[in-house]
Parts: sequence; C-alpha cells; structure tokens
Amino acid sequence: MFPKGSRSSAIITERRRRSARAAKRWQRRFEEQKRIHKEIQEAASDILKSRNFRSTRRHIQHGSMTVNSHCMSVARHSVALSYKLEKLHIRSNRRELIRGALLHDYFLYDWHDVDHISPHKLHGFYHPGVALSNASREYNLTDREKDIIRKHMWPLTIVPPLCREGWIVTASDKWCSLLETLHFHKGHGAVIEAAIETAIEDETEKHNIG
Repeated sequence: MFPKGSRSSAIITERRRRSARAAKRWQRRFEEQKRIHKEIQEAASDILKSRNFRSTRRHIQHGSMTVNSHCMSVARHSVALSYKLEKLHIRSNRRELIRGALLHDYFLYDWHDVDHISPHKLHGFYHPGVALSNASREYNLTDREKDIIRKHMWPLTIVPPLCREGWIVTASDKWCSLLETLHFHKGHGAVIEAAIETAIEDETEKHNIG
C-alpha cells in the first residue's frame, strides 16, 4: 500500500510492534493472575469457604470495597510482590503469606457502624488484636501468620513486623487501602455483596436438602 521505507509504512510497523509488545505484557499479566489465583485457592481453601470469612462481604472497608474484597486484594498484591522479591533472591513462605493476608482484617464487624458500647473510633489501633483473637479461635495459626495479623497496621502497632511476610502484607495493605480510599479500586458495596452471599447460602441450603 505504501512505498517501502516511507514514513507511513514506518508508522504502521511501529504500531504493530507496540501492539505485539502490549499483547505480550497482557498475556504475562494474565498468566501471573491465574497463578496467583491458583496459589491462593490451594493455600487457603478452608478460609475462603468458611462462613465467617464470607460474612466479611457484608462489611465495608474503604470506599465501596468490602472487607472481603480488600483482603483478597491484599493477598493478591502480596503474592505478586513476593514474586518480584524472589527475582532478587528474597524468598518467603507463600502459604503463610497468603493465609496471614486473608486473615489480617478478620475483626468481623463493620467499623463504620456507630457503637456506643465499644466505639470504633480507635479501630486502626485495636482491630489487629481483635482479628488475631478471632482467627486464633478458628485456625491453628503459625508464628508468622500471627505476626502478619498482629503487626499489619505498623506504625500504629509501634512494634514492626518481625518477618518478611509481615512486611510484604503491611506494604500491600497500605497500597490497597490507598487505592480504595482514592476510589481507584472500587467494589460493589456491602448491599450487593450481602445479596450475593444470601443467594449463595440459599442455593447451598437447597442443594443440601435435595
């Protein structure tokens, strides 16, 4: 169509190269997300299926993101960060990293609610302890997982994380929280999430009865 070596031909060739590079980047990102999803499912299927963890879909965390969506996002970012650190020969225990990330906000209440008996104004300071207490009752936590949950709000917790998994989750949590607060990451809100959860429970109950 265009003479060989013409400016238009060069522009088209460059656009094709850019499109090919973009397609490769998208493919790598897609494959990484598939790998992350698989790792999370394998490391924490018991947590993901538990009624209490699913109930966190009813509580808002930041913006329109529920606690459940936030924890899933922190887990995904934590795993992705651990991949990058591995390239620098900085390894971490992925199973404990994932489980700690999923349970780091396991406080099981909506901190936006007005509660005159136990006000949530100091939620940022005391919720790691509540999350750890709740998680400890339901799961046999390792020392790393406890450290991740207990210290993820550093520097509000004063004492910093004592393991690299704790630092990874702390960094991922702050990054995700910033994106959610600024509405770069948006969720469906607690009302829709609660409706979805109810529908799932109703379907499960019908299946069990049948």
